[in-house]
Amino acid sequence: MSSNPIPASNYRKLIIAVSIIIPIAVAALFGIKIEGVDLSCLPPFYATLNGITAVLLILALAFIKKGQMKLHQRTIQACLAISLLFLLCYVAYHMTSDTTLYGDMNHDGKVDSNIGSIKYIYYLLLASHILLSIAVIPLVLFTYLFALEGNYAKHKRYTRFAFPIWLYVAVTGVIVYWMISPFYVH
Repeated sequence: MSSNPIPASNYRKLIIAVSIIIPIAVAALFGIKIEGVDLSCLPPFYATLNGITAVLLILALAFIKKGQMKLHQRTIQACLAISLLFLLCYVAYHMTSDTTLYGDMNHDGKVDSNIGSIKYIYYLLLASHILLSIAVIPLVLFTYLFALEGNYAKHKRYTRFAFPIWLYVAVTGVIVYWMISPFYVH
């Protein structure tokens, strides 16, 4: 344990609360539409944030493997901050924009019949991205807490799950954006 007395039970309760509140709040905010605000610039921006997170996660892994703990810690903190910025942009976009339907070539609310089976790949990626983005919240936050507490054995155990899931969510965020971007109304 580190010499910093951290009231761990308070942090654990906060992590559990945040892990429940964020998905519920995001889902609820999808029902709110703010008219007259154009945030159509946000999807490529938050896809870029996902890409930056993926690169930084790989860098963080390289830093810790080289024993560069401070660089690892700062890189993970940057990933957390970028992920929070992503979440804010994602919610802002979806509160001000209509949902984009994959395969709706002429924006009439119907999937073009020429899209074919690629839509199943898109929806599989999207579903796994969404479900794992919910699961990764407590994983990442508990993993980070264990490091703060100096419980590196538990931190390392959780990292075996948190890292690949967080990386998957970041990478599939870019892929999902790339796949849906031709169908955005510009």
